[in-house]
Amino acid sequence: MRRSQAAPGVESSCQIRRHARSAPALSPGPSTSTPPPVPPRGSGSGGTMFTSTGSSGLYKAPLSKGLLLVPSALSLLLALLLPHCQRFFVYDLQAIKDDFQIWRLICGRIICLDLKDTFCSSLLIYNFRIFERRYGSRKFASFLLGSWVLSALVDFILVEAVWYSFGIAAAGNLPSGFLAPVFALFVPFYCSIPRVQVAQILGPLSITNKTLIYILGLQLFTSGSYIWIIAISGLISGICYNSKMFQVHRVLYVPSWMAKFFSRTLEPIFSSSEPTAEARVGMGATVDIQRQQTMELLDRQLMLSQFAQVRRQRQQGGMINWNRLFPPLRQRRNVNYQDDRRSEQQASPPLEVSEEQHQVVPP
Repeated sequence: MRRSQAAPGVESSCQIRRHARSAPALSPGPSTSTPPPVPPRGSGSGGTMFTSTGSSGLYKAPLSKGLLLVPSALSLLLALLLPHCQRFFVYDLQAIKDDFQIWRLICGRIICLDLKDTFCSSLLIYNFRIFERRYGSRKFASFLLGSWVLSALVDFILVEAVWYSFGIAAAGNLPSGFLAPVFALFVPFYCSIPRVQVAQILGPLSITNKTLIYILGLQLFTSGSYIWIIAISGLISGICYNSKMFQVHRVLYVPSWMAKFFSRTLEPIFSSSEPTAEARVGMGATVDIQRQQTMELLDRQLMLSQFAQVRRQRQQGGMINWNRLFPPLRQRRNVNYQDDRRSEQQASPPLEVSEEQHQVVPP
């Protein structure tokens, strides 16, 4: 029988050679011929349904921690204690256009007034902290800043297009909050995070390590009547910034002096301590090198699993095993021929031997 899925953690000899070649040079010491062990899939990073993001928690992700705590706390404060102040945080493009209330472009696009949007966006930011660990806090902040500014321009264009095309006035009904950059993060999430099958249901439908993140994004997408405008503007701004279209990344970025200032003032406040319960995996001299090696090996294992899945689908004739449903013509001919032989053998009567044939002729 053919195995439907390769066992996680089992590597061939060629994969071990690749690990050995890709391992960084180490100082002389004990024998380093064996590659560092690969942790089991879904351990220490939120399970198999979530993307493997290295260390659990918010270690090495101070900006993500700040985006989780500050807007969520302000959203709860406005919803429970200061509901009369919510009018200052309404994202109203009509007021911006007619009354020149430019300050609404900042206040209306930072704090969510709907607690459902606050909850879903916080979960997504927590799962997207992998990009801050990979890119660094400055590059991650530059991506958020660029997509935040670009999405404001795209919001105006989409609202005017909807008004002139369908006669729908959506300028005063847009949801508030830091939502467009969250949708923009789906672009690098789709492009750079490998897709690994976790379970398969109903034939071609499968559950992957990215399914739950897409379900959260769909929940956020359907939480309001006009939030699809924010979602589309966020995706467009994410595509423009991620693909370096129009050289946006050279115009909208966080300068180095500002990054140094915030790293000295705010980073000590929002920085998290190193997880002590996490097992150190890898052969690096420091914990950071070991964690980086672990993340690289996890990504390599995910890619190898994805290649094995594609190879199995090709051998089976696509996503659906048609050979199981409709066997090949040659196989059907062999089966029919064997059935005919068996029927002939069963139908033919045994030969009767006469007494004359048993007699032995004397020499």
